[in-house]
Amino acid sequence: MAVAYIPRTRELYKAFAPYRWVVNHDVPWTPLKKPLSESRLALACSGGILYRDQPRFHREDTSYRRVPKDASRAELTVWHFGYRTEDVRRDPNCVFPLERMRELEAEGLIGELMDPALSFMGGVYSARRVRTELGPALIEEVRAGGADALLLVPA
Repeated sequence: MAVAYIPRTRELYKAFAPYRWVVNHDVPWTPLKKPLSESRLALACSGGILYRDQPRFHREDTSYRRVPKDASRAELTVWHFGYRTEDVRRDPNCVFPLERMRELEAEGLIGELMDPALSFMGGVYSARRVRTELGPALIEEVRAGGADALLLVPA
């Protein structure tokens, strides 16, 4: 079931001035320099996935969690209050396709999946904080992991 984000956001922040939606006019596109089958791919999601006993996200949280690429479904949970999480609790792959990515790695369709995968809770804080805090931290982590590309899965 789709979530009506604009009405939900208006209700959530009705005590404040109307929300100004971010408008991005350009995207910094970088073509992949080698075939995907030879590339190291990072996985990140905004779905609030947690591994084992990692601390829950909070309302203005711009941190992220590291999830080992060999984590089992039983070791994952979700903490996010921006969308309905029942389906994610049943199958985290719907927002965090870790099992699917391991299958693609095993089949040779991607060269390698970066370890760890990354998870954060998107959609509940300012675009400015995403640009100045979360984005740079994720980029640094992905670069440090030697990834050639990042698959970002929105929740």
